[in-house]
Amino acid sequence: MQVPIEVSARHIHLSKPDAEKLFGAGFILSKLKDLSQTGQFAAGERVKLVGPRGQIDKVRVLGPYRKATQVEVSETDAKKLGLEPPARDSGNLDQTPGIKIIGPFGELYLKQGVILALRHIHIDPEAAKKLGIKNHDRVKVDVSGARDLLFENVLVRVDPSFRLTMHIDTDEANAAGIDKNNNTGEIIV
Repeated sequence: MQVPIEVSARHIHLSKPDAEKLFGAGFILSKLKDLSQTGQFAAGERVKLVGPRGQIDKVRVLGPYRKATQVEVSETDAKKLGLEPPARDSGNLDQTPGIKIIGPFGELYLKQGVILALRHIHIDPEAAKKLGIKNHDRVKVDVSGARDLLFENVLVRVDPSFRLTMHIDTDEANAAGIDKNNNTGEIIV
C-alpha cells in the first residue's frame, strides 16, 4: 500500500499553562493552517529554543494544546542545541532532556520534554486491517527515487480520525530525497 510522506520540521506542542507563561494570561493559539491529521494545526506563534550549546529561533507552535509541553527536533537540531534527546513516540517524555523556551511575553525552563520523534504512520482501522497491522506495530516503508531508502521500525498509529500519512523528520527526508515530487513510499508488512 502506498503512503503519502510528510516532513515534520522542528516544532513545539504547548500545554495551556506554558502557553500563558510564554504569550500572556488568557492567550489562545491562532490557527495559521490545518495539518493533515484532523484537528491538528500550525499556529501563527513561534518561540525560541535555547540549549546548552546553541539556540534555534522561530520554532513553530502546533495546536491544539497538549497535557504536557513537548519539543520535537531532528538530530541535527539537537546537536546545534547541545542536547541528546532519545527517539520517542509522541507523549513519551519521561527521562528526556529539558530546554529553555522563550516567547514574546515570557520564558520558562522545561524540565523534560525534548524528543526526536519516531518516524511513524497514521492510519485508520479499516486500512490497518487490510494490511494486517495494528496500533504500535512496526513496519518498513520503501522509498524509491534518486536516493532509494528503506525505512525500518516505522511505528504504526491506528485511530478512526487518522488520515493515511507517514511522518519523518527533516534529516530522514534529506537522506531519502523526499520533496514535493518524491513524497510517497510503499508500506511493507
